[in-house]
Amino acid sequence: MNNSDFDYLRDPDAIYAASFAAIEGAADLSAVAADLHDVALRLVHAVGDPGVIDEFIATDMAGEAGRAALRAGAPVLTDSRMLADGVIRSALPAQNRVICTLGLGSVAGNAKRAGTTRSAAAVELWAPFLEGAVVAIGNAPTALFRLLEGLAAGWPRPALIIGLPVGYIGAAESKDALIAAAPTPFITLRGQRGGSPLAAAAVNALARSAPGNTTA
Repeated sequence: MNNSDFDYLRDPDAIYAASFAAIEGAADLSAVAADLHDVALRLVHAVGDPGVIDEFIATDMAGEAGRAALRAGAPVLTDSRMLADGVIRSALPAQNRVICTLGLGSVAGNAKRAGTTRSAAAVELWAPFLEGAVVAIGNAPTALFRLLEGLAAGWPRPALIIGLPVGYIGAAESKDALIAAAPTPFITLRGQRGGSPLAAAAVNALARSAPGNTTA
């Protein structure tokens, strides 16, 4: 068997162009705000299903809020290492820091003492970085719940919350809580779907389309 046995696209630029041409043909973006079209298309690409648009919900100008924050140098706070690794650093418009506190030494002990998850305990360490940040949660519903609790108690406000925890326990409920509270501009999907790849895709879409970005 050699490279000529299969007929498939090999050129990455051609694959990219064909992928997004197919997505744009299949996805109905009529209900999505114009400043979030790129984010919605990236989510469709990440999940492989244009039906994800039916679950998409965001506040007015959420896309612009995220782009402006990134352009101003805001950090990206993530709830998992997988999400942090999925953020394309070269696409970030201002050499933005990508911060994941989950692996810090104090987190496991703090979680045990508080009787909560490590993800929720890791959010407790976000306070110094939260003001004006872009928060991306793509794994743990408890992280999103804890963030909402902290914001209600007076924590500094991020510029944007990308709330995309995944799973059967707490994911839909935490996103419903985000929608109801709307403490800052946000992007989310109703229901159980989410995950680190989708949250990273949303960050990357905003980064690539941020003012001044030359990698888009």
